[in-house]
Amino acid sequence: MQASDRFNINSQLEHLQAKYVGTGHADLNRFEWAVNIQRDSYASYIGHYPILGYFALAENESIGRERYNFMQKMLLPCGLPPERKRIEEDKARPEASHELL
Repeated sequence: MQASDRFNINSQLEHLQAKYVGTGHADLNRFEWAVNIQRDSYASYIGHYPILGYFALAENESIGRERYNFMQKMLLPCGLPPERKRIEEDKARPEASHELL
C-alpha cells in the first residue's frame, strides 16, 4: 500500500464521518458508539414495515404498540450515560475501557 492510498482512504473516512453521524469519529467513546448503533437499529426497525410486523407478531403486540415501544427505547437505548469523571479516568487507563458498558 502506498502513501497516497492511505491518504485517500483516510480522506474518504473523514468525509463519511462528517456526512453521517453514526460512523463515529476519533473522540467517540464506547457508550456514544453503542447509543448510535442502538438508535440506528431501532430507526431501521420502525422504518421497515415487515420487520416491525415480525417483531409485533413475535411479542404478541400490535404494530402501533411495537412502533411506540421502539421509539421509547430510542430515548435511552443503553441506559444512563456514565459519569464524565469515570470516562476521563478510563481514557487515561486504556486497559479499563471494557468496563464502560
